[in-house]
Amino acid sequence: MNPASPRSLLLTVLTRTGPLLALILLVAIVSALSPDFRKTENFFNIANQMSFVGIVAIGMTWVIILGGIDLSVGSMVALLGGLGIYAMNAVAERSGSPAWGIAAGAAIMLLGGPILGAVNGMVVIWGRVAPFIVTVATMAAFRSIIMYNAEGSEIRSAVSSFADLGSGGFKLEFLHSSRGLPILLGFPTLFFLGAALVGELLLKKTVLGRRVYATGDNPIAARYAGVPVNRVTMIVYALSGLTCGLSALLNSSRLNSIASSSTGQMYELDAIAAVVIGGTSMTGGKGSVLGTVVGVLLLGVISNMLTMLGIPNYIQGLVKGCIIIGAVLIQRTQQR
Repeated sequence: MNPASPRSLLLTVLTRTGPLLALILLVAIVSALSPDFRKTENFFNIANQMSFVGIVAIGMTWVIILGGIDLSVGSMVALLGGLGIYAMNAVAERSGSPAWGIAAGAAIMLLGGPILGAVNGMVVIWGRVAPFIVTVATMAAFRSIIMYNAEGSEIRSAVSSFADLGSGGFKLEFLHSSRGLPILLGFPTLFFLGAALVGELLLKKTVLGRRVYATGDNPIAARYAGVPVNRVTMIVYALSGLTCGLSALLNSSRLNSIASSSTGQMYELDAIAAVVIGGTSMTGGKGSVLGTVVGVLLLGVISNMLTMLGIPNYIQGLVKGCIIIGAVLIQRTQQR
């Protein structure tokens, strides 16, 4: 075997550790420039705000490693959140119990997510349609369904205690904000970190994870090696739907409502950006959930920095687009 060239080794190191190094460097630079940025509560706010799309990005990681794509995730979050709130309101009213209502709404979101994800997988497998086309179609369909039922307006929860899940958390008595109050470690952040840990362990330590990598690397060879490619594809898209269901639960709880036209909007772009920045290959067969976590936090820091600099939100999409292109170019340079 020919030894790897210094250039190849450098690109490999940058691909594997570049996102983390970039995150550390960016945090150091912005912390030096902005006193508000380096406040302890700001870091927890970034993590909490990015948790909703971060959970979706975990499922997207699996899909992209498989060699697919899921552009319906944002619309799925809106649809699941809206249907869950409808169910919660109805059950709470009929039973007179807010707890039963919350349980019903959570069940609709967490069970409905894998079902909608499986619909995507089913069309990809048996319809033999490219994942891009399938999920573009379901992106439009899911959003239309919830907008039609809500007449394009907001869907509000009638159970006030439901908001405790998305906006609550644990007070860290040993950490204090700039105002002297205990820092709140939000439930969304805990769910995000927990989902990331489970997703990484399943991906790296289970037979299913190994099959996902094999399918993404070469689906024909994987099929000849005895990998049930269709079953693996279905499971991965169902898992992507499950992460959308969890995000919908936390998202709808945060404001005790769902905006049928805007909730989950651009989640697909943010999730794909986080996955690619984290080192997952868009061609499949390579990547990690932990890398995606770094990508999510990097996007959160960039967004927070741009907001503090007074740059309009409309421009932030341009920055994310440039970051995606840059990350893909680095990956392709390494593969040459």
